[in-house]
Amino acid sequence: MAVKIRLTRTGKKRQPSFRIVAADSRAPRDGRFLEILGHYNPRTDPSTIHIDNEKAVKWLRNGAQPTAAVAKLLEISGAMAEFKGGVASDG
Repeated sequence: MAVKIRLTRTGKKRQPSFRIVAADSRAPRDGRFLEILGHYNPRTDPSTIHIDNEKAVKWLRNGAQPTAAVAKLLEISGAMAEFKGGVASDG
């Protein structure tokens, strides 16, 4: 099973907000998912991003592929740096 980390749309008409989920790549966009990793609200100023980095890194290490949009959000949250081993521990 190929797992993708992607956005699923939530919210009302013309007021989108998104969940960041790990899902089977064959599942519909707003369909079945394996785990919720966080959420993203582009309508606030600045945009609100809440990602559980531990869960995201776990899925990345297990081979999940993020979409382009989610990859940018993971960079902002620091999960990609954690995954690549770039985070140094404090003394």
